[in-house]
Amino acid sequence: MPWIGRVGVRTEGARRQIVSAVEQVGELTLIGTALMRVVVRPRAWFGATLQEANRQVFDALPLTVFLAALGGALVSQQTGYQFQGTLPPWVVGSIVAASAITELAPLFTGFALVGTVGTRIAAEVAAMRVTQQIDALEVMGRDPVEHLVAPRVLAGMLTGPLVMCFALVASMLAGWAFALLTTRAGTADFWFGVRHYMRDFPLFFALIKGWAFGAVITFAACYAGFETRGGSAGVGRSVCRGVMWMIAAIILTDTALVPLLKVVRI
Repeated sequence: MPWIGRVGVRTEGARRQIVSAVEQVGELTLIGTALMRVVVRPRAWFGATLQEANRQVFDALPLTVFLAALGGALVSQQTGYQFQGTLPPWVVGSIVAASAITELAPLFTGFALVGTVGTRIAAEVAAMRVTQQIDALEVMGRDPVEHLVAPRVLAGMLTGPLVMCFALVASMLAGWAFALLTTRAGTADFWFGVRHYMRDFPLFFALIKGWAFGAVITFAACYAGFETRGGSAGVGRSVCRGVMWMIAAIILTDTALVPLLKVVRI
């Protein structure tokens, strides 16, 4: 019967998808294990990591500051619009600080890193794969993880918190400026509200997010590049697939870190 053939095709497709997913998990585990082995040999990656970190900072900083400033301005205007006349003016500063420090600035930093750093890394590694440069490293007895993955991932772990600091400053300054323009809050009111909310741990929490986002974004980008097949068209597919993985990774990481803020109330 025709429907039996269709069921068989669907079953075979599902089986292939499961096998592919298991293979990808295994490959991720192997690359992660190799990365852990390389980390204990700093001479192999220290210089390249500093160069890559410098490149990542200058690539990501403009877009990060721009997005973070827009986020601070958006929260400030929305807060003033929703609570105008019902709450004291200093509440605007508290809400901007709470929203920007714990969520908006970290997420926008992650998206900026995906767009400027992650896509570049995925394209670079994918191009090396399709032009057989990675194969050449293996033939010469050089570890591709040591030369390609470790410097980029470790640089991302350095770049994330540094770029996050600029994002936090930009979001708060933009929130203050738009609070003056669009709400009843003055400068003293706004910064009183910021001090009322401010605690030590939320700032460290944002830096922890920056560190985690930098790690998962660069690792996902390197993995997408390593998995490239099919010439120049494969490079495009790998970059597209890598962007999806990176966005999913930062959302999952952000969700996984939320309980940490609830547990540590400092």
